[in-house]
Amino acid sequence: MPVPPKSVRDDARRGLEAREKATASNKAGTPVGIKRANDLARGANISVNTLKRMRSYLARARDNYERARKKGLTAENSKAIQAYLLWGSTSARAWVERELNKLD
Repeated sequence: MPVPPKSVRDDARRGLEAREKATASNKAGTPVGIKRANDLARGANISVNTLKRMRSYLARARDNYERARKKGLTAENSKAIQAYLLWGSTSARAWVERELNKLD
């Protein structure tokens, strides 16, 4: 099972840190997203099924993330950016695709 690269671990860690500092009304992340961030941040082995779920989430959430970035928002004031970071952000998108392509 693949282990997330440093860039993905760092992005997940940034999401967790932003979430910790956020006010209660500005905390992003479902229990699944928080678990994913913790797994990614600690460099856990990631199963193929989880990689597929990550690809699905990152594709669905991409537009919200990009809109928030274009508005100049950050993880500290945008739930969309914070949540995307919890799942490893743009670095995770590239990594997940590389790992899944190895299986084809």
